[in-house]
Amino acid sequence: MTLSKIALAMCCVGLVAGAAQAQESGTLKKIKDTGVISLGNRESSIPFSFYDNQHNVVGYANDVAMAIVAEVKKELKLPNLKVTQTPITSQNRIPLVQNGTIDIECGSTTNNAERQKQAAFSNTFFIIGTRLLTKEGSGVNDFPDLKGKNVSTTAGTTSERLLREMNQKQSMGMNIISAKDHGEAAITLHQGRTVAFMMDDALLAGERAKFADAKKYKITGTPQSYEAYGCMMRKDDPAFKKVVDKAVAEYQLSGQAKKDYAKWFEQPIKALPGNPNMDFPPSAEMLALWKSPNDNADVQPAK
Repeated sequence: MTLSKIALAMCCVGLVAGAAQAQESGTLKKIKDTGVISLGNRESSIPFSFYDNQHNVVGYANDVAMAIVAEVKKELKLPNLKVTQTPITSQNRIPLVQNGTIDIECGSTTNNAERQKQAAFSNTFFIIGTRLLTKEGSGVNDFPDLKGKNVSTTAGTTSERLLREMNQKQSMGMNIISAKDHGEAAITLHQGRTVAFMMDDALLAGERAKFADAKKYKITGTPQSYEAYGCMMRKDDPAFKKVVDKAVAEYQLSGQAKKDYAKWFEQPIKALPGNPNMDFPPSAEMLALWKSPNDNADVQPAK
């Protein structure tokens, strides 16, 4: 064997060993050793991650998570991999990822520069705009109309930060009520304790769909940000992120993401009482994402 062939052979052996070593470390090793992948789920982020009438975790983000689970099973050759679901909140989701309680969280978590200091994010699976849910005839059509009024949002979210910054910088005198979850924030609006609920537009559509008088409420206001939802994982684990990103990309490029979107956002949701329809067609940003999967946190409006 010539020296060049020996070098090539050694290189190939090194690549194989490197791949095996990558698989045998970090989250993939933890999953392989335990035979379990632990997912974090939201309890009321309709229609991304929530409980159905049988208390099963369902939703668009859960469909994404199941696509990831399928890819992990394939990667690790573990067809009987066990899946556990752990309910999380906006406040504890990052610590539970960091301390290993959950391996990945797919719900309604925004990928941004600040959070990237604490966790890693998958390819984007959803793009939203932060807007307002309010009752028809409330007099609220955009954010300046909130001056001096009671407004609800969800604690620990990007919307809460944006709303508080706006209140301070523009001296709006808003009374901001930070609820523990989206469902509670929506209830404060429905009960008339606030005039508007600020959150991601898709989540607002989900909460509106739960109202018996949903048609009396509208989603309005100039988006204060465009944000990318990603599945959140521990930092510095490129082998696991590679598997996850591959799963999300194939889910989108295959057309399955579009089908699941229609199921949750454009058709009656059978998992909820009354089979509500969110009436929320895909945005131009979503249509572009399905064609070009990426993990960009800085989302720009589609032209």
